[in-house]
Amino acid sequence: MTAATSITVRVPLAIRRRGGRKLVIAPDGGALGAAPARTRAEPALVKALARAHRWKRLLESGRYGSLGELAAAEKIDRSYLGKMLRLTLLAPDIVEAVLDGKQAETIALPTLLGAGWADWSDQRRLLACGPACVQ
Repeated sequence: MTAATSITVRVPLAIRRRGGRKLVIAPDGGALGAAPARTRAEPALVKALARAHRWKRLLESGRYGSLGELAAAEKIDRSYLGKMLRLTLLAPDIVEAVLDGKQAETIALPTLLGAGWADWSDQRRLLACGPACVQ
């Protein structure tokens, strides 16, 4: 009789939550088993973009004279408001991709906030290579 042998294969994977679902992230950063083209926008990203642009309009219209006034009226922290307003500096094609649900799976709100200050070509480069590129 032949003795049974076993083989152990280790694959470095990470499991991340995206929009209420779990994704298996491969070592190269891509999602396994995910459809290549997303058809549903990420609700948290869309909501953040909408809020940021609304707050920007409120400031530009003169309804509020400062970030502090707007933060108090919205009952949020002033520094949070300032960070979120960075989203209004994103390149139009990046915003469109987020709204269409076609941004890279690795792109999350902290990544977008980190890319907000770069010029548009730098934003595209940073977002193309994922969160590891955003410093």
